Amino acid sequence: MIELSENISSYILKYFGEDYLRRYQSYFESEYKPYIRFSRNTNADELITRLNAYGIILEKVENVPFAYQVIEGSNVAGKTLEFILGKYYIQSLSSMIPPLVLNPSTSDKVLDLCAAPGSKTTQLAEMMCNTGTLIANEVSTDRLKSLVFNVDKMNLANTGILHGRGELLSTVYQNYFDKVLVDAPCSALGITQKKGEVSNWWNENKLVAFTEMQMKLLVAAIKACKPGGEIVYSTCTLSVEENELALNRILQKYPVELVEVKLPVKSRAALSSIEITILHSSIPLAHRIVPWEIDSEGFFVAKLKKIDETERIKEGSKFTNETQLVNAGNAKIKKQLEALSDYFGISWEVLNRYKYLLRSKDIYFSDAAWHSYNLDSFVRIGSKLGSIEKRGYIQLHTLAAQIFANNITKNIIELIEKHDIEIYLSGGTIKRDFGVAGQMIVKYRGDVIGTAVSSKDGLKSQFPREYRTQEIIVA
Repeated sequence: MIELSENISSYILKYFGEDYLRRYQSYFESEYKPYIRFSRNTNADELITRLNAYGIILEKVENVPFAYQVIEGSNVAGKTLEFILGKYYIQSLSSMIPPLVLNPSTSDKVLDLCAAPGSKTTQLAEMMCNTGTLIANEVSTDRLKSLVFNVDKMNLANTGILHGRGELLSTVYQNYFDKVLVDAPCSALGITQKKGEVSNWWNENKLVAFTEMQMKLLVAAIKACKPGGEIVYSTCTLSVEENELALNRILQKYPVELVEVKLPVKSRAALSSIEITILHSSIPLAHRIVPWEIDSEGFFVAKLKKIDETERIKEGSKFTNETQLVNAGNAKIKKQLEALSDYFGISWEVLNRYKYLLRSKDIYFSDAAWHSYNLDSFVRIGSKLGSIEKRGYIQLHTLAAQIFANNITKNIIELIEKHDIEIYLSGGTIKRDFGVAGQMIVKYRGDVIGTAVSSKDGLKSQFPREYRTQEIIVA
């Protein structure tokens, strides 16, 4: 078992005292308590019943929408079919708070500056009802994969994904966004219960490096935000340098002011002074979430309002912008969409709610209101609709089938047997003649699971390979 390091103990004692250190030590040594967040499209009572069949017992969290603590069955919570279908997301309670504080609307242009693995991105997207413009940026190549995976798993069509240095984004997006989330990389003192390895590397030299990066990210967020727009700054650490002192520096130099907010969980006001340093009088409007006081992780959350335009700076690199989003009626895509509409019974009205992006033979789709500059720079915009096959028709992707689930009326096969769905989820072929030929929508227990190709030889799964690499349990 990893022990709490002297570096951390000394730091906590210095700034918070002996009683706080004792409680922190107990927190560090205690068992991690997982939470989950239900998708807004999920029938809560039905999902609770389904999860009970796996031995997963939940307890509703008061005042936090869609949040549940996992009382029993946490070892299988990330393996269920319902998890793979995006009916819920595994996320700490504290992590759910910054998106709730940002509180985006469907009409806002929103930036998640440090997005991976996607917990807050997916929450923001759902708060926006999967419409409008959400841009999620991640600098780490490894973490980018998890962001794409989670955005896909939660069936999001209003999210564009960038892979770049967050501190440089303001050279492209100047005074542009209505709301920006900066959940900054940090020294992680608030999550040592879950990630004990933090104790092995934590020291004040690393603290300095994190602090400088956070300042750059927060400045970029302010410059990218419109006057009158809002920025939420959050960390999962307890250090004063990364929290109060960072805000203090920002308030002295940039046209922002702290906004008073009420959190749906217990919290403490941010510190008003640190040793002999008296901080800006508004700093206590920010919140410290103390881990043992809410049975989750330690967090710092502050909401800033931009009160004036920031000086425009030299713009970043321009892109060729060969990538274009087109409407459903565009000549490049209209015939294929009409054929798709006719084949699966998806009304034209539904297809017209989206814009479409062609990349070679692949087609992606996003909410019609989604907008950004420099589309060529995006790793992904929206979700994958499908691919144009050799006869010129669209082969529908499983992700699109899940998004269009309630609008598909034709060419559906409903599987009944548990054995059949297990074959499908593994990417296999259910070897019997279903009496139809061509691409089909596969349903199980009322849910659209994905697509498959039916022939006299059987039903060949088209369930995505990236989902088949992990164990999936069907209750």
